Amino acid sequence: MKKILVTPRAFHSYGSEAIKKMQEHGFEVIVNDTGLQFTHEQFSEYAKEVDGIIVGVDIIDRELLGKCKKLKAIVKFGVGTDNIDVEYASKLGIEVGRTVGSNSTSVAEFTMGLIFASARNIVSSAMDVKEGNWNKPTGVELKDKTIGIIGFGNIGREVARIASGIGMNVIAYDVVDIDENVLKQYNARFESFDTLLEESHIITVHVPLMEQTRNLISHREINLMKESAFLINVARGGVVDEKAVLEALKNKKIAFYAADVFSSEPPEQNDWTLELLSLDNFILTPHIASRTLEAEINTINMSTDILLGLLEKSQ
Repeated sequence: MKKILVTPRAFHSYGSEAIKKMQEHGFEVIVNDTGLQFTHEQFSEYAKEVDGIIVGVDIIDRELLGKCKKLKAIVKFGVGTDNIDVEYASKLGIEVGRTVGSNSTSVAEFTMGLIFASARNIVSSAMDVKEGNWNKPTGVELKDKTIGIIGFGNIGREVARIASGIGMNVIAYDVVDIDENVLKQYNARFESFDTLLEESHIITVHVPLMEQTRNLISHREINLMKESAFLINVARGGVVDEKAVLEALKNKKIAFYAADVFSSEPPEQNDWTLELLSLDNFILTPHIASRTLEAEINTINMSTDILLGLLEKSQ
């Protein structure tokens, strides 16, 4: 019997109908029901025997792909494919799909949550009260502030919709052209990368991690920002140079950095990461922007349909 490997733990919790659908299409479905991420060794052993994979954060590199003689299709449970060697998979004739748009609302809402938390000192104030204190820091309103959105795909546009709805001015930048009608729809205006950095009170990043986007935000870019700027990253840790951010936060070059992602997850316990984590003007959440019930179910259904379509196409 042909086999499908499913590693995202959401399938065990919410994916019974999707699993049944794959079985009805004639596949044995291997589901990660351990409650933990597979070790690379476990994942490798399963992957070598299957025709299709729905993958979360597990690494599918050149070495592993070379061992997967039956593999015809991979679908990422999400959008970012930085854990998959897509180029080598293509050379081997293995199709790679993504669930574009399945979690856009959830990630955009979480982005706005980080923006509110940054503007109003919500996290540090809550922790302060738990420690028996009753301090009252002064925050800033978001209405009439300018938000710069780097990457104007599904998530960036949804952030623009919400931000515009609360009275913010929206600047958009992308490496590809953005249609004027799309900008008008989201009450946004296009500006150059540097102009966005200079003019925005809040800067939020929504681009994939590739060689050309690694350290997209570093010393030069931070020096262009307002000293009162909030930087938000729910994309990938490597898009922002975290050591540059640490220096900027310490020297008050920017006001706040809020992230849902980090260059190493969880962060390595070294001197500079511990110093960054200790700062009051830095908050980090454990890569949960897309973790809502609605997004999980959307992504389960979409990844299942895409994989079955790719496998049918490969026959």
